[in-house]
Amino acid sequence: QVQLVESGGGLVQAGGSLRLSCAASRRTFITGWFRQAPGKERDFVATITSSDSRTLYSDSVKGRFTISRDNAKSTVYLEMNRLKPEDTAVYYCAADTRIGPIQRGSDEYGYWGQGTQVTVSS
Repeated sequence: QVQLVESGGGLVQAGGSLRLSCAASRRTFITGWFRQAPGKERDFVATITSSDSRTLYSDSVKGRFTISRDNAKSTVYLEMNRLKPEDTAVYYCAADTRIGPIQRGSDEYGYWGQGTQVTVSS
C-alpha cells in the first residue's frame, strides 16, 4: 500500500504561481498529477518516473508546469506558473509501483491522494 498526501493548493490570481507537493509513504515507480474541474472528467496533467525522472506533460500545461521529485523525501512537486482560470480544478496525486512504460491514463495508477483545490481568479 502507498499513502499519498497532497498539499500546496489555494487561491491565486491569473498569471500567478503555485507549487503542489505529493508526499508518498514509500517509493513509487511513477507519480503523476491529474485534475478534475466541476462537471468535467479527470484529466492527466503530468507524470514522472523515480528511476530516471522521465517526464510527460499534457499539451495544456506544457511550458507552464514543471514536475520534479525528491526521492530522498519520496515527494513529487508540481510547479505551476502563468496560471489561467481554466487551470481551476481539484488536483490529485497518483502513483504506482509497477515498472513499465510512462503512462498518462488514470487506470495505470493504483494509488490516489485525497486531492487539493486550486482556484485561479481572473
